[in-house]
Amino acid sequence: MSRAPRLALVAGLSAVVVAAVAALPAIPQWQSYHDFADQRGWWGIPNTLDVVSNLAFILVAAAGLVRLLGVRRPAFADPRDAIPYRVFFAGLGAVGCASAWYHLAPDDGRLLWDRLAMVAVFMAWVAAQVGERLGARVGAVALPVLLLAGAAAVAYWGVTEARGHGDLRPYGVVHLYPMVLVPLLMALYPSRYSRGGDALVVLGLYLTALAAEQLDAWIFALTGLVSGHTLKHLVAAAAALWVLHSLARRRPRPGG
Repeated sequence: MSRAPRLALVAGLSAVVVAAVAALPAIPQWQSYHDFADQRGWWGIPNTLDVVSNLAFILVAAAGLVRLLGVRRPAFADPRDAIPYRVFFAGLGAVGCASAWYHLAPDDGRLLWDRLAMVAVFMAWVAAQVGERLGARVGAVALPVLLLAGAAAVAYWGVTEARGHGDLRPYGVVHLYPMVLVPLLMALYPSRYSRGGDALVVLGLYLTALAAEQLDAWIFALTGLVSGHTLKHLVAAAAALWVLHSLARRRPRPGG
């Protein structure tokens, strides 16, 4: 399949997804979301494990930025390919801080900042996948566009929620659609780097993290020690760690 039909397929699927979600009724933020299973507090820290588990994000973020900006940097076929990863790890550090702040006193206002940081991470990673498969120039354009789209989706939810008719549909698209888009890009466009399949490991770990979040109370009842939401933080941090692992070991392909 030539480049034009492949681009048309990606664009067409994206348009279908957006149209399908737009046809749905508005989805407000359910307030029970803030009622996490593990509300134990130690050392004067409310919801201790849900708060301190965010340290995993900060540690991976620091390791990623050191790797990207230090002496032993990953090899990039084009310097522009490094930019989304710098945003990714910087955003990951922001996630660790914003999520810890949110879990100290969960509410919609704090959740908005948590989600703003999260979409920066999601969109930067998607932009990296785009650039590595469609070219550094395309990735350089995609990064600000995707970051703006992610921020707009979260802002839209925050504004509509404040007006009493919250709508999570745009956030749902920017949060979940990459789990379909990235495998499609992988199938249609070979990566300009080795270890291109590592993106599936990252997606698998993140899907596992989302599953743990949905099983928050069940996991806490089963273990009596740790909740599903705490595990979500740790497994999501493991997904980011795999991104770093891949960067440290991959190499540009000849002609990439």
